[in-house]
Amino acid sequence: MSSTTFLDMLHGATARNDSLLCVGLDPEPQRFPHALRGDAQRIYDFCAAIVDATCDLVCAFKPQIAYFAAHRAEDQLERLMQHMRANAPHVPIILDAKRGDIGSTAEQYAREAFERYGADAVTLSPFMGLDSFEPYLRYHGKGAFLLCRTSNPGGDDIQAQRLASIEGQPLLYEHIAAQAQGPWNRNGQLGLVVGATYPQEIERVRQLAPTLPLLIPGVGAQGGDAAATVRAGLTAGGTIAVNSSRAVLYASSEGDWKDAARRAAQATRAALQQARG
Repeated sequence: MSSTTFLDMLHGATARNDSLLCVGLDPEPQRFPHALRGDAQRIYDFCAAIVDATCDLVCAFKPQIAYFAAHRAEDQLERLMQHMRANAPHVPIILDAKRGDIGSTAEQYAREAFERYGADAVTLSPFMGLDSFEPYLRYHGKGAFLLCRTSNPGGDDIQAQRLASIEGQPLLYEHIAAQAQGPWNRNGQLGLVVGATYPQEIERVRQLAPTLPLLIPGVGAQGGDAAATVRAGLTAGGTIAVNSSRAVLYASSEGDWKDAARRAAQATRAALQQARG
């Protein structure tokens, strides 16, 4: 068993590629470039080309499992994971699954993420508590990003509610951040998902979880501000992976789509690096 952990890989790729950019792999065949458009059998081809065009520019890749499963393309996802492992072995892979279920079912989801697909980390919902994500933590060196303050507007419905039963009456997302930094993080494997559309909340999460890695979606098509995101989330003790999906994947529908994806990734990486100083 390798002693290299997900966090080691994330730090290594961040330094090697001088990048805070995570590219999300959310394949939508109807948005593919003209030569591939509408053909769900070409999901692997499209995503592998994006990986090859950007693997020296990123700190992580994040395939979203629903975009594959909806097209019965799980076999293509398996091939893509193998392709990334062979062609970009230094770049960690975060499987975006947002699973959350009772322990026995979580054991099966953990097998799916780490044994079937070979992911280095996975996104999870902490709504059902510690025992619902503890099975993932049994996999030595693997990472688990808990949903904390998400980028969607509806996140306010639950995440911004105060917990009257807890001293200080923290907001729910604040409680999750504190628990993840503290008693839940038994083996140093946890990170948090915090949306780029809420930079003030990123700053608050960072105060409560100063050393955890943050996965930050919402830059690009969702309108998150790259500079504000970096200022709020990046600290000496805690790294960040800022995700952009559609702005990179669908930068062009013409014959130059691979080069256009690379240019979009370069531009986002540069914006993040400029904010980093």
